[in-house]
Amino acid sequence: MRVATWNINGLRARLEFALHWLKERQPDVVGLQELKLTDDQFPREPFEALGYHVASHGQKAWNGVAILSREPARVIQRGLPGQSEMGARLLSAEIGDLLFTTVYCPNGKDIDHEDFPKKLAWFDDLARHFEQVADRERPAILCGDFNVCPAAIDSHAGERAEGQIFHTEEERKRYRSLLECGFTDVFRALHPNEVAFSWWDYRGGAFHRKLGLRIDFLLANATALPRVAAVAIDRDFRKKKDGLTPSDHAPVFADLEFS
Repeated sequence: MRVATWNINGLRARLEFALHWLKERQPDVVGLQELKLTDDQFPREPFEALGYHVASHGQKAWNGVAILSREPARVIQRGLPGQSEMGARLLSAEIGDLLFTTVYCPNGKDIDHEDFPKKLAWFDDLARHFEQVADRERPAILCGDFNVCPAAIDSHAGERAEGQIFHTEEERKRYRSLLECGFTDVFRALHPNEVAFSWWDYRGGAFHRKLGLRIDFLLANATALPRVAAVAIDRDFRKKKDGLTPSDHAPVFADLEFS
């Protein structure tokens, strides 16, 4: 089973690009973030034509998450409890034996911005949610755009960025609280020393200059982790394809072995 996460940065703007990627990589389950459209605006037909079921939790112009799956998905949570004011940022579903959640964590904008403490509170509620609903007997994947660099290796600026947004101890502490709920960062588990990024600014040639951040993760619980055979940041799909403009995020995918 191939599972993936991707901040699509506007599904309407990226629809043809997303379809091209699905045909090329053939994932079985995908968590999408930053749809920027409502559920009734979601273009289901092109995905269904490729054999995907669609579950979405959308919002006008901002945020929005979705799950694409080869098997039917039974939605078990739409939205993070207690955080409706922060928008459509969480969607959980059962897909066969797999519990799958996609999240679009708040950005926070800047450490002095009023959104920063709201970001921290959102993470606190996310950890609290998983403490309450965790089923350690079943394989589970928590994926998405977390808007946090867990360590210096995950940022092109390294230790120079310490204390800046995405690089603060307050954010990293909240990220670690998710790991304490029983999750493991799949990419870092399989590639402990690799410097790799999943997001690059559109400006200043950041992608070609390798000025990126690793902020998009696939987290696996202890039941799912032994099944992971491979994981990759799909950097090739941060490049233009057939004249189509990509998202500023690259997809991340992992291959899991299910009997």
